[in-house]
Amino acid sequence: MEIFDSLHFSGLIIGICTFLIIGFFHPVVVKCEYYFGTRCWWVFLILGLGGIVGSLLTDHVLASTLLGVFAFSSFWTIKEIFEQEERVKKGWFPKNPKRTYKF
Repeated sequence: MEIFDSLHFSGLIIGICTFLIIGFFHPVVVKCEYYFGTRCWWVFLILGLGGIVGSLLTDHVLASTLLGVFAFSSFWTIKEIFEQEERVKKGWFPKNPKRTYKF
């Protein structure tokens, strides 16, 4: 049990949580584009800005790091939503039959 006291797990925890955060955003991009199109990009801008503010105001290193990862994953999602629209145009993902498209 002494070996666990000498190991620092924060890097491993940050890596696992980063993987999970990025994995969470992938289906969110697909669903948001399907139901709302690209007009929901501003929600991710607000989430990203909130994550940055939270990261700057948090003293705890692990929480601050994960908020930063969340913030920049939110910013990346903005780019991905517009790219998802292009993927739908190409037929790689299904169109929502209840929505009208610009293309």
